Amino acid sequence: MSFGASHSDAPLIKQDPQANITDVYAFIGTKYDNPSVNVLNILVSVRPFSEPGDGVIYDRFADDARYTINLTDPTTGEVTDRFDFNFSSITDVKNPDTILSYGRGTEVGPITTIGDGKQNYTQTYEFSSWRAVKGGTFKRNFREAGLPVSPPNVGKRTTPAYNDVSGKAISGAASLAALDSLTKQAIVTLDNGIVVWAGPREDGFYADTPGIFDFLDPRIINNDGNSANGLGQDGNGIDGFQGFNVLTFGMQIPVTSLRTFAYTEPLVGARTGVGVYASVSRQAITRISGKGEPKNSGKWVQVNRMGNPLFNEVLVALRGKDLYNRTSPVKDDQFKTYAENPEVAFLVNAVLFGTDGSGPLATTGRADLAAIFLPDVLRVDTTTGPVTLPGQVGFNRLSLIGGDTKGWPNGRRIGDDVVDIALSAVASGPAYSTITVVGDNVPANDQIYNQIFPYLGTPHAGPTVSQRQGPDN
Repeated sequence: MSFGASHSDAPLIKQDPQANITDVYAFIGTKYDNPSVNVLNILVSVRPFSEPGDGVIYDRFADDARYTINLTDPTTGEVTDRFDFNFSSITDVKNPDTILSYGRGTEVGPITTIGDGKQNYTQTYEFSSWRAVKGGTFKRNFREAGLPVSPPNVGKRTTPAYNDVSGKAISGAASLAALDSLTKQAIVTLDNGIVVWAGPREDGFYADTPGIFDFLDPRIINNDGNSANGLGQDGNGIDGFQGFNVLTFGMQIPVTSLRTFAYTEPLVGARTGVGVYASVSRQAITRISGKGEPKNSGKWVQVNRMGNPLFNEVLVALRGKDLYNRTSPVKDDQFKTYAENPEVAFLVNAVLFGTDGSGPLATTGRADLAAIFLPDVLRVDTTTGPVTLPGQVGFNRLSLIGGDTKGWPNGRRIGDDVVDIALSAVASGPAYSTITVVGDNVPANDQIYNQIFPYLGTPHAGPTVSQRQGPDN
């Protein structure tokens, strides 16, 4: 059994970490520099288990992949708008005659401004927006290149703006003024009113995946030792993503510019909003030569996608995982059987309750789960106004289960405990006459989130990282 959003969702994408989407977040907030403007925040993280101390190169966005944010009809999954991020070469540097990517370019010392002389390697990206037109094609309506990417958090001696005097990443900014300069410098408002950002972030997903994977290790059971009480909520689990970073790209779209749709949200009812999912594509042909850099050509082919957390990783069986990553949400009916007959319920029954797997959790006829997950897009109610975030009054990590209707499956906020929400849905449905709250005993992320765009926590620094297997544990 494995829960990890989509950190390891399918065999083929596991071999392509830079194209592997870990999480998609979509929620209503306010423009980073103007609280009077409501926006749809969308954040997409890729490159699971990025090691903060992985010098001397450090992780970079792939320069041969197309990273895409898709807006859809929430009911059909049909794409209405597409936003592409194409990143620059991973090898272009100011000074090729040094071993350092950061700290020595044309100058030596700490990086204070993105792209300065001390930053030898600086990645940029091209942003394009496209709108669907008749015949299933898209028309580009905006393009801008040369947009900055925040550098990795090398450490306090090289990227001091990220860290405190002890070298640990400073996070939890509640205002733009409090946000570190290396993150702030990469926030760009484009001429079309959209705000974009890209760079490394702390992995905002939290769960005891190692414990869950090992047939429900006892540490995720309620600490009275009675398995009949179910999976835990007492905080005894270990965050399997502690100490790791990801690469993230994101945007803020003014709500007034969105094409919205009426749809029905399970357990809540009629809403108005948009669907959101992310995808990554590569060109069909890669030619590798011993005389130079690889050459890519041919049409773009989707190799990964994600909407709701956990769908492909937890519900779709091995035979369907790679097929899922190649298809679009409009064809998700072919995966409905995995939601309607969830193996995860069978496994919880067999492992936790010692039954033949058929009960007590319902393992068949789960139309409730199919309604939540399919088509596999995050459905965001754009009429709610700005949502509450971790650290703010009214936020509840269990979302609807905790009486807070502004979290997943109404979009997905940073801090939403999607594993506990999903497990509770599996345990409580299909009738939901009684809500059974269950989880993995990990109630919070290891890093404090920021409360300002791009929201996810400041990336960990390599020299001071504390991962799950580290000495601090």
